[in-house]
Amino acid sequence: MTWRTGWWAWWLLLVSVMVPAEERYWQLDIKGAIGPGISDYLVTEINQAQSERPALVLLTMDTPGGLYSATRDIISAMLESSVPVVVYVSPGGARAASAGTYILYASHPRALTWGPPPRYR
Repeated sequence: MTWRTGWWAWWLLLVSVMVPAEERYWQLDIKGAIGPGISDYLVTEINQAQSERPALVLLTMDTPGGLYSATRDIISAMLESSVPVVVYVSPGGARAASAGTYILYASHPRALTWGPPPRYR
């Protein structure tokens, strides 16, 4: 391999690495108590993500908790998923209490938004 041929090979490799991949993700929101409706929605969407293969599923959450059976179904779908499920407790002052805590534990990476607690009236 001559110098010029080697240079073009390196240049081609560099350009192919620099091409930005258009990664897409799905965002699912939970706001309120976790029950059968939320469970069906999340399990269906996580299972659908298996076939459409987004880069990740982002689950934003603000919940006081909910039913054990619904939580168990959501956690099972998250753990069986080949697509990473990231849980983000948001907006600032949001909570992931009770069932939300267990869903947060089951996520691949997890994150919380810092902020003051909401004012109760």
